[in-house]
Amino acid sequence: MSHNPRHEIEHLRAEIERHNALYYVEGRTEISDLEFDRLLKRLVELETQHPEWATPDSPTRKVGGEPIAGFVTVTHRVPMLSIDNEYDEAGVREFDKRVRKLLGSDEPVDYFCEYKIDGVALSLIYERGSLVQGVTRGDGRQGDDVTHNARTIQGVPLRLRMEQPPDLLEIRGEAYISNADFAHLRARQVAAGESPFANPRNATAGALKLLDPQLCAARRLRFYSHSVGATSQEVQSTQMAFVQQAAQAGIPVTPRARVVRGIDAAIEYCHELLEEIPGLDCEVDGFVIKVNELSLRERLGTTSKSPRWVVAYKFEKYEGVSRIEAIEVQVGKTGTLTPVAHLQPVEIAGTTVSRASLHNSDEIERLGVRVGDWVVVEKAGKIIPHVVRVEEHRRDGSEILFSFPQHCPDCGSDVSKDEGGVYIRCHNSECPAQLREGVRYFASRAAMDIEGLGIKLIEQLVKAGLVRSFADVYRLRDRRAELLALERMGEKSVDNLLEGIETSKSRPLWRLLTGLNIRHVGVRTAQILADHFGTIDALLEQTPEQLATVEEVGPIMAQSIYDHFHEPRVQNLLQQLRELGLNFGTPVEHKPANAGGGVLAGKTVVVTGSLVRFTREQINEWIHTHGGKPAGSVSKKTDYVVAGEKAGSKLEKAQALGIPVLTEDQFLELIGPGQAEDRESATTPSI
Repeated sequence: MSHNPRHEIEHLRAEIERHNALYYVEGRTEISDLEFDRLLKRLVELETQHPEWATPDSPTRKVGGEPIAGFVTVTHRVPMLSIDNEYDEAGVREFDKRVRKLLGSDEPVDYFCEYKIDGVALSLIYERGSLVQGVTRGDGRQGDDVTHNARTIQGVPLRLRMEQPPDLLEIRGEAYISNADFAHLRARQVAAGESPFANPRNATAGALKLLDPQLCAARRLRFYSHSVGATSQEVQSTQMAFVQQAAQAGIPVTPRARVVRGIDAAIEYCHELLEEIPGLDCEVDGFVIKVNELSLRERLGTTSKSPRWVVAYKFEKYEGVSRIEAIEVQVGKTGTLTPVAHLQPVEIAGTTVSRASLHNSDEIERLGVRVGDWVVVEKAGKIIPHVVRVEEHRRDGSEILFSFPQHCPDCGSDVSKDEGGVYIRCHNSECPAQLREGVRYFASRAAMDIEGLGIKLIEQLVKAGLVRSFADVYRLRDRRAELLALERMGEKSVDNLLEGIETSKSRPLWRLLTGLNIRHVGVRTAQILADHFGTIDALLEQTPEQLATVEEVGPIMAQSIYDHFHEPRVQNLLQQLRELGLNFGTPVEHKPANAGGGVLAGKTVVVTGSLVRFTREQINEWIHTHGGKPAGSVSKKTDYVVAGEKAGSKLEKAQALGIPVLTEDQFLELIGPGQAEDRESATTPSI
């Protein structure tokens, strides 16, 4: 069969676009950069040989065409309005209150939550699936035509992957430069004797205003879509449906977006997103919370400058520049190896920062971090400091490449990466570091709450060989003389420790499940499992499929639970703990009042405001212990609201619905005389 160049060109275009979509939309790859470059190079060769088959939407057009003479002003078909900003929870809750008031409903609203990318607003206009125009936001009514530069943006499809694309579809989003590419760009500028850009946003804005698209292409801009503008066909009914459709069409969408019910869940998810910022390769300056249902947006409308259905929940960002003096790899309770950068002390937001987690080996590779590098360190909101990017232009050749260890730095055992994951683990169940961290968590207030058993003492116990498993903690009662020989352990300290250990034996089952350190299982899941099955024995009888049917337990978690309890070492540990007298639960049908019954049996309780006597975790545990269900939002199904100081919208809603509102003291009176004293003595901080 003779070779057909046109068929090869079409095949190469489809393959290159598919790989672009995998990388920029789905965040994964099937081939190496070298293999991708070979495909692109071959396509360039064929199009050069056969210019009659070149098309405007070919991937080869990403390198840019001829410079333009100047910019043309374009009027937006639909104005690109700005959105209101809030910097605290109170402001976000006021937004929710306005939304529900305008809708005339007390029911929680479904909100779409996503990162707010700190880039440059850009509109991409597609006609019958082909990119025909790119326009900057400008003043919101008019912007500049930057089509020549928009075509060069990495990940922006020149043709949508849709069988029947609409005649007109306007995609709006943010153009940005990744932190890694920005570091390379600044290094190139310094090497060329130029002044480096101050930040990625300025570099992006400047790139879009270049007249030569080849210069723009060299800055490697990227794009995340977040909304639809003008369109010739009916829009999807929800924001999430639009995002899913955009991704299927090959358009990059903001990562980790989610729909949640009610403003409490929205704020909580924003806090989760805040913790995951270090894993992003772009600048963000907050979150965007949108009403998910488009029909409700139409009812809410807009003001003269902003839509009423969306708010930006922003945070202050604080940065500092420091030098990495060393990288240490620490071993966690599940064997995870975590690299930590030791920094020259630098003050950021009023605190001195000398350490920052580098998270995993992939993060080190993405950042290109070396020992001796100058790095930008950021604190956003209340999260721990993290390294944003390397100041490559400040390298002097003395920097040292960091090699991730092939063996556990604590026990020397082989390590391996999780299948399909990013974490490298030590799989030696007898690793001293895992034991130390595991016992620390087992004894913590979140788990068995053993008074007097802190990390310094745990380190001594492990080093002396007195504790080789969780069960050995309960054998310390027979090692009094050896305990007295340890540093800072007198008669009283030993007495307090042994009393705390003995007291912990009667802790409820969910605390033991938490302390056993099952992957993917935290306090909340442990409570659900304890309530559902009653005993460890009943839990052990379940198959993964049966476990997956339990509320809030999905297939991955179910398999993790099953695998954990069927490890021979865990079964041996459980047998020892049983013989040592720990509480393994009570069959569900015979649960006593203090293990799921009592005055709060079947009741839903919401806690709001600042508490004085207890932490939120403690009072929620008390609700759970007396058979109640702690909840995060107030509804008609709420039975009680416990209100502390500065209680806000939840208190107002409870009063409007006629739900009983209790102070902390009234709550304690409700659950029974004398509980306050018992509770406060039982929750004295132990570590």
